[in-house]
Amino acid sequence: MRAEVGSRIRIHGARVGNSERHGEVLETRGEDGGPPYLVRFDDGAESLIFPGPDCELEHQGDAAEA
Repeated sequence: MRAEVGSRIRIHGARVGNSERHGEVLETRGEDGGPPYLVRFDDGAESLIFPGPDCELEHQGDAAEA
């Protein structure tokens, strides 16, 4: 998984009753856009995350292409 600053991230709820979280990648700290990522979630919280299989990335420009 590769991200860039400004990419949008969506983390699906891993358990029944857990809602999705959406946020924006502020920093990539791995090599060549790899994890971990510093993310500001839509609720204002910031976290350093290592995305798992429940994550999706939307790169800048992806929405414009659709």
